[in-house]
Amino acid sequence: MEPMLSNVAVIAYDSVAPFELGLLCEAFGQDRTADGVPPIDFAVCAPGGGPVRMKLGLSLQATHGLERLAQADLVAVAAHSYDVPVPDDVLDALRAAHARGARILSVCSGAFVVAAAGLLDGLEATTHWMYAAELARRYPRVTVVPEVLYVDAGQVVTSAGSASGLDASLHLWRQEYGAAVASTIARRMVVPPHRDGGQAQFVARPVAACDSEALGPVLDWVLGNLDQPHDVAGLARRAGMSPRTFARRFREETGCTPHAWVIGQRVRRAEELLETTESSVEQIAARVGFDAAALRLHFGRARGVSPQQYRRTFAR
Repeated sequence: MEPMLSNVAVIAYDSVAPFELGLLCEAFGQDRTADGVPPIDFAVCAPGGGPVRMKLGLSLQATHGLERLAQADLVAVAAHSYDVPVPDDVLDALRAAHARGARILSVCSGAFVVAAAGLLDGLEATTHWMYAAELARRYPRVTVVPEVLYVDAGQVVTSAGSASGLDASLHLWRQEYGAAVASTIARRMVVPPHRDGGQAQFVARPVAACDSEALGPVLDWVLGNLDQPHDVAGLARRAGMSPRTFARRFREETGCTPHAWVIGQRVRRAEELLETTESSVEQIAARVGFDAAALRLHFGRARGVSPQQYRRTFAR
C-alpha cells in the first residue's frame, strides 16, 4: 500500500509568513533519502502560481498553482495574517482536498485559514496562544485548545506558534514511518525528536537561567539511565533543589510532571528499540525501566497500539 505521506503541497498566498513557510519546506521538502528517509513529492502552491507578497517585504514566485493540491495526500497551510481575507480559490481547494481524504496541517495562524474553510467545525484545534481567543471568537464551532503544541484531530492537525509546526510535522513523519525516521529528520534539523502535542506551548512565568542549567543535566542523566528508578526526591537532589521547587520548575519548563516526562521518554525509547532491534518485549521493557506489563500499558495509552503491533508496522 502506498504510504499516506508521500506527496505534500504547501499553500501560500499574500501575507504568508516566511519563517513558517520555510519551516514546512525544511520538514517535507528536503531530500534526505541518503539518510534513509523516504522521498516526498513536494510543492509550494499559490493562487495562479504567484507572485505572493510575503511578510517582511519579501515576494515569492511559486512553481505551482492550486491545482497541484489535487495530487497531495498532505496539504499544509503556513501562517498568514489572519486579518487578510482568505482567497475563495484557496478555500475551495482546501475543501476539495479534505473531501477526497487528504490530511490537512496548519502552522500558527494557518488555523484561521482551515477554520475559514469550515474544516475545524466540531473539532479541537490550536494556534499561537496570542491568537487563540480571536480564533475562538471568530469560529465558535471550533474548540480551541490554547495551551498545547499541536492537536491531532485525525484528518486535520493544527499546531501552535512557529517552531511547534516542526513538532507537528515530526509527529506526522512518526505516524507514517516510525520513530527512527522522525529522529533522523530531527537530527538533521537539530531539534528535539519528540515533543508531545499536549506539552505546554509557552511558560507561564520566566524560568531563571540557573534553573535551566540545573535541570538540563538532570534530564540528560535520566535519558542515559532510563532503566533505573526515578522519583521526584532523587531527581531534586541531583538538581540541588527541594522536591517542591524541582516539581514546580520542571512543570514550568516541560509542561508536564516529572513522572509523566519519564514515562514519555521510556515509551519513546521503547519505540526506537522495537523498530531497530530484535529484543523481546520483556528485554526492551527492562532496558527502559518497565516490566513487560507496564510497557504494554503505557505504550498502548501513548500510541494506541500494543508494542507487538507497533513492531509489525515499523520494524526494520
